Amino acid sequence: MKVKVAVIQESPVFFDKEKTLKKLEALVKTYSKEGCQLIVFPESFVPGYPRGFDFGAKIGSRSDAGRQLYADYAFNSIDLESDDRSRLEKLSKEQNTYLVIGVTEKQNTNGSLYCSMLYISPTQGLLGVHRKIKPTGTERLIWAEAAGESLVSFQTPIGKLGGLICWENYMPLARMSMYKKGVEIYIAPTADSREEWTATMKHIALEGRCFVIGCNQYYTKSMYPEKYEDSLKDEPENLCPGGSIIVSPLGQVIAGPLFNEAGVLVAELDLNDVAKSKLDFDVIGHYARNDIFELKVNNQPEMKRE
Repeated sequence: MKVKVAVIQESPVFFDKEKTLKKLEALVKTYSKEGCQLIVFPESFVPGYPRGFDFGAKIGSRSDAGRQLYADYAFNSIDLESDDRSRLEKLSKEQNTYLVIGVTEKQNTNGSLYCSMLYISPTQGLLGVHRKIKPTGTERLIWAEAAGESLVSFQTPIGKLGGLICWENYMPLARMSMYKKGVEIYIAPTADSREEWTATMKHIALEGRCFVIGCNQYYTKSMYPEKYEDSLKDEPENLCPGGSIIVSPLGQVIAGPLFNEAGVLVAELDLNDVAKSKLDFDVIGHYARNDIFELKVNNQPEMKRE
């Protein structure tokens, strides 16, 4: 089976949920018309990855301005118990395409935010949410961490979908939790724009014998609203050069990496290549050595069948 995918390397309208959603909708409509069955957006595309902000925090103190910035960020984050969900589900259904979208998510049950990856089906709506189990560095200031129930995967008509966000992909056991589900299209939205990220994506494809989609934003400092200029005065103009990429189950680059510009990677994935790649290596099969190794993942759900 062949699946046509689009990997969106674009900038959001920073910290403005409504304008970013309108931009997202326009991009989905454009690439669904090209026959893309799966469209992937970067980490925290809505309402934007807050690179360069310290939220007024130092060890032992937080500023009023930092607290207000957090409140503004939360106000513009996605709420899956609101019209945000139905709006995205309607978009997926009307355009007849699967969507995987990186968002900052707020919940009504607490005041914390999560770095989340939404899986949306054109027939079933929201299939599920992966929430980052370990925010990196000072991301821990603004994003709470999820647990095993967040390690979701989905069997769909376009293949078995799963993945991790950004530096979760450097957690070997988290990766293995995805491999154990037999994920065929492994999705890795990120904010990591280093050249080294390309090697990471190729390694995961080789290790997991799966297609890997690495999706990043492209943005510059001048794209931020003027009111944030002082907070970013020490940051370079080229804040995030991108690096989105699509890799085959044999570690071969199919499209990208795309650096230093906005753009979209479009490719056709032949899922038969997953089976072919396991002739000589299968991380959950004849290379697993279950007589030696055993992996236990607390509360990870079974793969959800659509």
